[in-house]
Amino acid sequence: MTKEIYIYNTLSRSKEKFESLTPGKVGLYVCGPTVYGDPHLGHARPAITFDLLSRLLRHLDYKVRYVRNITDVGHLENDADEGEDKIAKKAKLDELEPMEVVQYYTDRYHDYMQMLNVKSPSIEPRASGHIIEQQEVIKNILEKGYAYESNGSIYFDVKKYDQDFPYGILSGRKIEDLISNTRNLDGQSEKRDALDFALWKKAAPEHIMRWPSPWSDGFPGWHLECSAMSKKYLGEQFDIHGGGMDLLFPHHECEIAQSTVANGHTPAKYWMHNNMITIGGQKMGKSLGNFITLEQFFTGNHEKLEKAYSPMTIRFFILQAHYRSTLDFGNEALQAAEKGLERLNEAILNLDKISASTETTFSIEEFENKCYSAICDDLNSPILIANLFEGVKHINNLLASNLKISAQDLDHFKNLMKLFVNDILGLTQEGKADSGADSKLDDVMNLLLQLRSDAKANKDWGTADKIRNELQNLGFVVKDGAEGASWELK
Repeated sequence: MTKEIYIYNTLSRSKEKFESLTPGKVGLYVCGPTVYGDPHLGHARPAITFDLLSRLLRHLDYKVRYVRNITDVGHLENDADEGEDKIAKKAKLDELEPMEVVQYYTDRYHDYMQMLNVKSPSIEPRASGHIIEQQEVIKNILEKGYAYESNGSIYFDVKKYDQDFPYGILSGRKIEDLISNTRNLDGQSEKRDALDFALWKKAAPEHIMRWPSPWSDGFPGWHLECSAMSKKYLGEQFDIHGGGMDLLFPHHECEIAQSTVANGHTPAKYWMHNNMITIGGQKMGKSLGNFITLEQFFTGNHEKLEKAYSPMTIRFFILQAHYRSTLDFGNEALQAAEKGLERLNEAILNLDKISASTETTFSIEEFENKCYSAICDDLNSPILIANLFEGVKHINNLLASNLKISAQDLDHFKNLMKLFVNDILGLTQEGKADSGADSKLDDVMNLLLQLRSDAKANKDWGTADKIRNELQNLGFVVKDGAEGASWELK
């Protein structure tokens, strides 16, 4: 059957039928992490949301180019145009080169995404590797008269833009309201107007991340990198731009303004935003200091956690809520997710215990249609999961001989359950280290983990990362916790 996808487009504020710009192909760009600290639950939600989207698109035979960037320069404190670079600040605190910080936390991000069974994007560009492309966008905008230089920095002229194009089409904010809510500090800013945002910042003498440009030694503005990198890898216009709701304004709004001037049109046809994960009703985030890292979830080492939770429990917990709804952290909800996932996994294992009959006494087609209808309706994972638990009831009734199923339908039912649980939702049976593992293997692993711990203590990150990566290649997962590192088989 033909399966049409409908997604909520933030740009139109409505649910729309998805039609790719090029038949059979999808260009997807998602804003990735700023890598100056360990990934937390708030990072997991967009990663899982757009992993779900890309899995569904690929299942429906689209060729997907998924680009997710790494922000490694230009993201200043408080998401503003003033202050220290978040990565440079961390580098100073740890007495490291900024790119050491970037590499370490990028590796950590990848490790935890792998544990969550988030597939790698097609391309993962770094902002620092695309300085030339960003400077070319700035030159284009300057030539067209929508930016200006001030003391070696380049700022986008929002009021000038708003005269020719509507500023605020994504967020729905009117420039008049923004002006009334913004206070200009005369003589205290290089900007002509407080609404303007930086395309290029002249580096202060103490700023350690800088590149030469026609205007000054400096660094690109945070908003600019996504405009430049999405164009390079997906073209001037692509299908879907994704990210967290917290990026909608000003980050994505500024992206639209930059790209509209540079290319003559908005960069993406559809804009998708996942909502926030909250703790006690407040957004979880590093800047607010109320976050729980994924490592802490997996080890249980946090005062708000009653126990450790596995990566698949975290993934299932996130998928139980619709991506556009807020999701409030709580131990009770996590433990309910853990039990629900156990029921689902047990049912899938029980599929192999079912004996075929000569007839089928329930509708496989109806089950299949309900599952596809849910996930194709703006990624409605909670409704899909509810339908899958109807499948669990069917499995239990088949085991109890309250229902019958033919051999052909049994194979189809097995394939459907595994398709939606494993391939589309990305939920897997989690392997644990064999309790009867050879004691010599334990000794060797403990020795390697001690060598890695010693390397980290000496700030020899290269050796520490090499030990972890080589073990990972051999099928061992290394987990860092408060009481040291532990390992398990994949």
